[in-house]
Amino acid sequence: MIKKYGLNTEDTIEHFGRTLTRIVCITAFSSVNVGDKGGYIEKEENLSGDAWVYDNARVSGNAQVYGDARVSGNAQVYGNAQVYGDARVSGNAQVYGDARVSGNAQVSGNAQVLWISNIGSELGTLTIYRTKTSFELTKGRFRGTFEEFKKAVNEKEEDCKYRLEYEALYPLIELRFGEII
Repeated sequence: MIKKYGLNTEDTIEHFGRTLTRIVCITAFSSVNVGDKGGYIEKEENLSGDAWVYDNARVSGNAQVYGDARVSGNAQVYGNAQVYGDARVSGNAQVYGDARVSGNAQVSGNAQVLWISNIGSELGTLTIYRTKTSFELTKGRFRGTFEEFKKAVNEKEEDCKYRLEYEALYPLIELRFGEII
């Protein structure tokens, strides 16, 4: 496989206690030319294929950006998140946790996505994301507001253990998305 970028070890930043290094294109591809400076990554495993990190965007932890994906602006991709296919993450968007952004998906602006797996009696995945005016939650066939989700949990989760799992997440959701509740 042809290496498409190098690391500019003289241009680093600290991000969540990790050192990220700016990438530089060394083999032209797509719309990226030799010498173009990209964004910041923590390690080479964060970026592969024809994917590119632009501007001041940051990719760290075990996060992966691959395929033809693009991360730009001040966007952040971290944790175990994956951005791939023709997906675009831009602006001040954050993709983290175990989130997957793929296909032709676009996450932009001040977008935030939080993904929590193996939760509830079905051991499913709860996804919380910002919309233009508030935020929504999805899990299985459920899609709705925070208040609708809390009501659905109270109706569905008869086993106190699972209801307590969800209720333990409520403060995290309010902390992360509280300014738009």
